[in-house]
Amino acid sequence: MKTVYFIRHAKSSWSDPEAEDHDRQLNSRGLRDAPFMAKLLKGKGARPDRLVSSSAVRARTTALYFAQEFDLVPTDLQIEGDIYEAFPQDVIEVIRGLDDTYDEICVFGHNPAFTSLVNAFHPKEYLAILPSCGIAKVVATVDRWSEFEAARGQLVALHFPKQYFS
Repeated sequence: MKTVYFIRHAKSSWSDPEAEDHDRQLNSRGLRDAPFMAKLLKGKGARPDRLVSSSAVRARTTALYFAQEFDLVPTDLQIEGDIYEAFPQDVIEVIRGLDDTYDEICVFGHNPAFTSLVNAFHPKEYLAILPSCGIAKVVATVDRWSEFEAARGQLVALHFPKQYFS
């Protein structure tokens, strides 16, 4: 069995109209939510052995909060440009390329791909949007990442900041 936590980046800032989309930082809410959600995930028993993030600043920053909470070192964070502006299948292909020694991973990225991925692993109910810093836990009945696909995985948990903050 393999476990993937699909984590949408925390809330980003639009305060600098000159900033390129790829370079946008987290806003104050994002800076609050990312460490909180990392601590929440750890409290739920998660023990990721690999973090994979989009190259966008907001995704990488979110991933770094999770790395810190899980006492992971910088080499445990893999930056993947293919996750930025990705289609769901692009994200799946990144996962399929991972080393099989990893059993539990966190993947940090963006909508609309991440909402589509959640819906692929939970076809009986439709999620309109995976909120900022939302976490979707998917458990897959595979031994190798190369076998990872929607037909072999199931959404088993969904967490997002607005469940805990008003």
